[in-house]
Amino acid sequence: MRLLLDTHALIWHYEALPNLSPAAIAAIHDERNPLVISVATVWEMIIKVNLGKLVLGASIPEVLTWYRGIGATILPITERHVLAVGTLPNAHRDPFDRILIAQAISEELVLVTRDPAFEPYPVRCLW
Repeated sequence: MRLLLDTHALIWHYEALPNLSPAAIAAIHDERNPLVISVATVWEMIIKVNLGKLVLGASIPEVLTWYRGIGATILPITERHVLAVGTLPNAHRDPFDRILIAQAISEELVLVTRDPAFEPYPVRCLW
């Protein structure tokens, strides 16, 4: 299964923090499961770093280089993804979460997240 990492999952995995669930760790470390990072996640991290709400142990370009080194791909936001956001119920208003949901559905990805805000949506989640 192709895994789309939510922002917190990406950070916790990169920084080897114990916050990930055993199922998430196993899936991420399974080489049969390609890792995908949305450009929306990168954008969200940049905003949070610039606002002082997020401190990382490395620069964002270093984090992305590391992920690319282990085979992860960066998923751009396309017109199809944006249009898919318009079909989602309005259960949650966070634009970053909504684009991740739309991307996961459109690209048939499994979203690695512990965020309960994703539950009302028809997206496959893993935690």
